[in-house]
Amino acid sequence: MSEAPFSATALTLFPEMFPGPLAYSLAGKALERGLWSLDAIQIRDFAKDKHQTVDDTPYGGGAGMVMRADVVEAAIAHALQREPQARLIYFTPRGMPFHQGLARELSREQLILLCGRYEGVDNRVLEARAPLEISLGDFVLSGGEIAALALLDACVRLIPGVMGAAQSLAEESFGLATDFAGLLEYPHYTRPPIWNGRSVPDVLLSGDHAAIRDWRLNEAEEITQARRPDLWTRAKNDRT
Repeated sequence: MSEAPFSATALTLFPEMFPGPLAYSLAGKALERGLWSLDAIQIRDFAKDKHQTVDDTPYGGGAGMVMRADVVEAAIAHALQREPQARLIYFTPRGMPFHQGLARELSREQLILLCGRYEGVDNRVLEARAPLEISLGDFVLSGGEIAALALLDACVRLIPGVMGAAQSLAEESFGLATDFAGLLEYPHYTRPPIWNGRSVPDVLLSGDHAAIRDWRLNEAEEITQARRPDLWTRAKNDRT
């Protein structure tokens, strides 16, 4: 029995934001081919009052509004009823940093992506449902939708059959190729061989595949050491 394709359900106040950019290029073609699936559910549909209120003022005072626990919980319960095995994810600056290893893990699962707005979601929902809380970095977005799209893009491109060449995934930044594991990606060049007085490195025109690989590895190491010393230290430790 074959594995179920990667699927995601976005719980959002702006379902029209999906699939957004993921409807184009390789991700869009893969979506059309059924290699993955995406649904967007309007959280507002689960509000009980005639105005479909999804937020209220925070207890204890303060600026902004908070998404109501009862409304958000109803949306989550609906999504889980459709996908009981799905993993619930909530986007927040308090979450664990998103990284390529986690993208590889999530690309083999079914996901429910809770996209908060305003000051976020009533914390009682998070206590009750214990979602995987994820952050894209040390900055604040207006809502979880852009973070959800970024996570989806990172996951979808790892699905077998979406990208053209497996080697490009292995040797890119944070790839799994043995020599390049944990390193940032080396530079790329294409025609013309001379542009604005700048030449393509001679080794890339040599046809010597061993020399080209050595050059790329050396470039990846130097770039990682200069730009991400934390990754460089980790990569060196993993090799010893």
